[in-house]
Amino acid sequence: MSILNLQTIRYLNLLDQTSRVQTRTCFIYNNTIFFAVPSYLVSRAIGPNSINIRLLQEKLGKIIKIIRTAKGINDAERFIRDIIAPVTFKSLEINDRIIFLNSGSMQNKASLIGRDKRRLSELSLITRDIFNMDLKIV
Repeated sequence: MSILNLQTIRYLNLLDQTSRVQTRTCFIYNNTIFFAVPSYLVSRAIGPNSINIRLLQEKLGKIIKIIRTAKGINDAERFIRDIIAPVTFKSLEINDRIIFLNSGSMQNKASLIGRDKRRLSELSLITRDIFNMDLKIV
């Protein structure tokens, strides 16, 4: 379960007020605020013609993305692909409580790691909170 601080609690409350969708998963990756909601509530959270997302973006001044919650470790690949899009990776393997992302190319690897390893540390924190596993990019 992700660690909540005062800022993420404010984001969660704002999503609840705007779309009437309650979730407990909110995180920031690459200056984008992500809300992970159950798959049957995604369209409700987005709203008709993406009105809820536009309202949140105007209020917060940041990009907002709503993705489906991971149902377990079997959903890890889809969940991580949703977070890092449009960057892709070749494959995902899970061994000894570590998630290995095979980037496929040096450009994808550089995009996944980011300047000063910022994106890598953000994604590692997310995978540790959601799946209780470490992340390695190869």
